Amino acid sequence: MSILVLGLGNTIMSDDGFGVRAVNALSSRYRFRGPVKVLDGGTLGLDLLPHLEEVDKLLIVDALDMRGEPGQVFRIEGEEVPRAFASKLSVHQMGLQDLLAVADLQGYLPQQLVVWGVQPACIEMGTELTATVAAALPEVMEHLIAELRSWGVEVLPDQRES
Repeated sequence: MSILVLGLGNTIMSDDGFGVRAVNALSSRYRFRGPVKVLDGGTLGLDLLPHLEEVDKLLIVDALDMRGEPGQVFRIEGEEVPRAFASKLSVHQMGLQDLLAVADLQGYLPQQLVVWGVQPACIEMGTELTATVAAALPEVMEHLIAELRSWGVEVLPDQRES
């Protein structure tokens, strides 16, 4: 079994960079016992296809307009994921919809697909998350860790010296 934790977003578009910031925080603060890869997918779209080969479980972290309150955290899974990305707009979400469709056509769409995300407050030019969305990061990190543990991954704090 192989697990990919994929952060999506554009870090120069304020809150759109949430997914990238979340996976970077996850990989710098924790280590994993098990077949887990943590990847900053940025806005790569179809270029991510080779990373889905041999992946059984895909955990995506992203900012997604769910028409909620800024900073609201949400979870989408399974068949809801492609539908959610088809109807929500952001710079990279059409790329993810295409990526999942091509992976499915080629026979390596992961068996389990989960998205943890946050409602952005601002997706205009800027290199920092808004305070509201940044405040959601610890909660999303807890959910990511819980999701990985539910999949049998041992998640340990990284004790390396900085």
